[in-house]
Amino acid sequence: LAAAKEKEAAEMCATQTAIIASENIAVKSKSLPSKSADARTKAEVSVEDRSKASVEATSVVAADTAAKDTEATAGLTTAQVLELASKAADKFEPQVKGKRQAGLQKKPVVTPRDISRYLGASAKTDTNASASSNSSASSKASESSKASANANANENASKKQKTKAAAGKSRGVEQVLLAGDVPGFTLRRLGIFACILVGYSCYYLTRNSLTFTAPVLVADASLGLDITAIGLVTSIFPLCYGCSKFISGTLSDVLSPRLMLGGGLLMTGLVNCAFGASSSLTLFCGLWALNGLLQGFGAPSCAKILTAWFATKERGTYWGMWNIAHNLGGFGAPILAGTAAKTLGWRYGLFAPGAIAIVVGLILLVVCRASPEAAGYPPVELPENKALVSNQTEEEDEEELEPELSVKDNLIQNVLSNPYIWGLALTYFCVYIVRQGVTSWSVFYLMKEKAVQDVAQAATRVAGLELGGLCGSLIAGRLSDYMIAKNQNKGAVGQRIRVVMVYLVGVGLSLLAFKAVPASSPVLQAASVFMLGFFLYGPQMLIGLCGAEIVGRKSVGASEGFLGWVAYLGAANAGAPLSILVRKFGWSAFFTTLIGASVVGFCLLIPLMNAKSFVQREEAAYKLANA
Repeated sequence: LAAAKEKEAAEMCATQTAIIASENIAVKSKSLPSKSADARTKAEVSVEDRSKASVEATSVVAADTAAKDTEATAGLTTAQVLELASKAADKFEPQVKGKRQAGLQKKPVVTPRDISRYLGASAKTDTNASASSNSSASSKASESSKASANANANENASKKQKTKAAAGKSRGVEQVLLAGDVPGFTLRRLGIFACILVGYSCYYLTRNSLTFTAPVLVADASLGLDITAIGLVTSIFPLCYGCSKFISGTLSDVLSPRLMLGGGLLMTGLVNCAFGASSSLTLFCGLWALNGLLQGFGAPSCAKILTAWFATKERGTYWGMWNIAHNLGGFGAPILAGTAAKTLGWRYGLFAPGAIAIVVGLILLVVCRASPEAAGYPPVELPENKALVSNQTEEEDEEELEPELSVKDNLIQNVLSNPYIWGLALTYFCVYIVRQGVTSWSVFYLMKEKAVQDVAQAATRVAGLELGGLCGSLIAGRLSDYMIAKNQNKGAVGQRIRVVMVYLVGVGLSLLAFKAVPASSPVLQAASVFMLGFFLYGPQMLIGLCGAEIVGRKSVGASEGFLGWVAYLGAANAGAPLSILVRKFGWSAFFTTLIGASVVGFCLLIPLMNAKSFVQREEAAYKLANA
């Protein structure tokens, strides 16, 4: 019985030793990087070979131990042998049972070393088992260290990947939107552009309605008004309009451009209808002054909407297309108001534009949106530094947001303290002297100096001024976009300024041609006026665009309001001051003054030839801070 127990114990010891050896070898093989499938196959074969060798060696040891134990128990009685076998079974069986329940997945509670000690195995076997255990622990520690290092590397790579993806997404916003990949964006943006184009054209209908209704109004004997009274009414308008452009432009940075554009047009339509329903000079003056105040809501709100919906590289083209609203409204006003006044009476000359303005204003309030974000789209462009920190949490982003500036602080810090804005404003002053001087006095010049017989002939010869302005605005915007695309590493605003400077040279040459063409060449006179309008309306459009891009989206309204106010100061100087100059010094002084204004405007723009846009300055500042 003792011999049977010892044999069973030896077999179990051999099995346990083989299991431990196999596990240790497997752990070591897993801790080594596998180079290929063949290498892993060889490692598995090696494990099997070593397991077999370990089993054979353990069997020899167990047999030797059993022989020694047999010798040791040779003198014992049967009862003593049974007691020894019982003790061996009591110690060994629970561990075997626990090992089977664990599925041979964990290190056994009792190792073969313990069994060998119980059976009296040699110290050499104990040392080998201990070394095997230490090797297994070392392998596990190495594997744990490598796993920790890999986890840290994966975490860093994940952060870099998120940052890169966020930056790529932000830098790709403009391309996605402009390429039309966002469903519905291209169509929606064209609809918004149509809104501001038609809306601003309607502002011109209600602005010029009195001009073409006045002759019929004066002819109404029941009113008792003469041309002097009409002059008083019309003289109030530019003063109110200039102030309104400045105030409303500043307010448009804190108010909704959609409400200002649509609501302002709605109100100016109501004022036109109220004017048509009135019959006293006092009401005429008050209502037309209110019309001037409301007219200032149009341009700043359109500029803010257009800046938000169109990116820098294409903005010049669309800004030029929007600028033809001046020409469309100026063309439609005499047809609509003049025809209605002549056919139905002077009151309908104001009712018709007013009714159209009310309807279009309501449509704008419903359809128009101030920005892509308001319509559910991403912005068309972002400064690059906004993208590179986009891996921050929303809470961190909110903490880093700059506080909103008040109207006063926005005007002072972002507009009036910018020297480039002052350079543009003074140039605008000069451009509007030329523009208002040509539109106000060219007919008189042809009749007085070129012996044109009547107003109709003179008006026909200068009619090409608006058409030339339309073509000049479109080409100037497109040309400035081309310059920016060709010189992407240079200041975007500076590229537009260079186009303005070329146009100002064209203005001076066209003025000389207009003065030099004889009265006997009406075609050449009309051509010179066309070219004068071509070169004059380009700077008038691009200077406003440059002012919008220099200050950024948050201050576009304030910038446009300030520039518009200064421009109309220049227009005011083209009225009475030029008339006095002509009366005292003749028409040569008139042309000298206009050409001189063009030269001064050209010189004022020289420091701005390399000016960068707000977006470019933000990107440069971020790159410098993170260099």
